[in-house]
Amino acid sequence: MTDTDRVQLEVRDHVAYVTLNRPDKHNGLDEAMLKAIISTARTIRKDRSIRCVILKGNGPSFCAGLDFGYVAKNPLMVPKFFAKLPWTKDNVFQRVAHVWRDMPIPVIAAVHGNCFGGGMQIILACDYRIATPEATLSILEMKWGLIPDMSGMVTLSRLTRVDIAQELTMTGRFFSGVEGAEYGLISKVSDEPLAEAEELARTICEKSPDAVAASKFLLKKAWKKDTRMALFWERLTQLRLFIGKNQRIAMYNGMNKEKGPKPYIVRKSFR
Repeated sequence: MTDTDRVQLEVRDHVAYVTLNRPDKHNGLDEAMLKAIISTARTIRKDRSIRCVILKGNGPSFCAGLDFGYVAKNPLMVPKFFAKLPWTKDNVFQRVAHVWRDMPIPVIAAVHGNCFGGGMQIILACDYRIATPEATLSILEMKWGLIPDMSGMVTLSRLTRVDIAQELTMTGRFFSGVEGAEYGLISKVSDEPLAEAEELARTICEKSPDAVAASKFLLKKAWKKDTRMALFWERLTQLRLFIGKNQRIAMYNGMNKEKGPKPYIVRKSFR
């Protein structure tokens, strides 16, 4: 288990548990939290024995978004993290959320309590979002005279209709986990989101880690692309699986259930 002041990382049975750990501030995003989230994601990305990530928050909330009290006392943080280096595709604010969409393995957010602003954009960049019915959600940037700028325009556009995205962005209103599911922003509503996330992670971890990683890679590459390009990426990705040992292990396990499953080897890197 790895701890920082802001984020805890524990790996169990091929699952990385990432816990936002600033409960007294509802896991508000200050400079240390932003850096710790990105650093933790990089650590996970390097470990190809990890097959799934569960992202959750300590205390009464998942994440109440950017800590504007901290920002008011440290005004240089915003221009420093807003600036983008010429050789990168994103700035720090965007990276803290989009790093989960770029993760080569599935990321499941277990959401409870408040999830506002930056916290909302973080979960939108995850692959699955499981929330309590009474979770309070908001694209809250409008309250501060801002727009969502932590990759929200990428993730909102793939999850919901433009009229819903506009209304939630322009009003900044609060909505429940149940409403979030109706809008397509929450994958599933559960009284026990962490337990549901763990069950899903266990199911994923039983499958070929190559095929799971390839599925995320392919859907990101081919989703809503023109037919020719989608078929190209489908063929190329399948070819990479055909020549891998984990595909042969999956075939063996599927054909020899009475003998017990062979363990999978460390997954390939799909980029």
